[in-house]
Amino acid sequence: MRRFLKNNGLTVACLGLFFVFLAVMSVTGHHQYDSNQREHHEPVIGFWGYLHTGDFVEGVFENWESEFLQMGSYVLLTVFLFQKGSPESKPIDEQSPQDVDPKRQRYPNPPGPVRRGGLTLKLYSNSLAIALFALFLFSLAMHAVGGTWAYNEDQLAHGGHAVSILTFMTTSDFWYQSMQNWQSEFLAVATLVVLGIFLRQHGSPESKPVAAPHVMTGD
Repeated sequence: MRRFLKNNGLTVACLGLFFVFLAVMSVTGHHQYDSNQREHHEPVIGFWGYLHTGDFVEGVFENWESEFLQMGSYVLLTVFLFQKGSPESKPIDEQSPQDVDPKRQRYPNPPGPVRRGGLTLKLYSNSLAIALFALFLFSLAMHAVGGTWAYNEDQLAHGGHAVSILTFMTTSDFWYQSMQNWQSEFLAVATLVVLGIFLRQHGSPESKPVAAPHVMTGD
């Protein structure tokens, strides 16, 4: 177990924090939902019932959507774009290992797609971006489903009419929810890219070595 935790500590810690914050979000969201119900003289629901509401589904997936968009976009942008002095950028005037043709590289025990080559290798060479954008599209769809559910509950409670998922996706509500998350994600990435030029964190692979000059690009 100790060896497992040492080898996988970063994943275990991040997933642990994810579940802690998701639990806190669900508890506080349930409290807020019931408060709103009481204000409108509507019946309150139990905790498990809240987890099956559009309010909860929408709240979860509108955030996942922005995270996967940010990561997928960042992976692709770093293929073509550079930032002088940032550890988040590939070196500007020299070839990086990521740019070398995988068929010319010699590593022990390469992944199966590298050995097979052809279309399998082509897909594998872009699999990280494909996976991240697939997760983005899934989260976007779930945001639309949960958002429509919550929107229709509110509409019917105030004498309005229910709408379809596609109709909800044309509303300002949907795009406001998305944009308030998207803008913050790309601001956070830009901040990390620029601060990494001048600031350091000893021991972190996200930082250049502490003694490295500001002009050094990459790690």
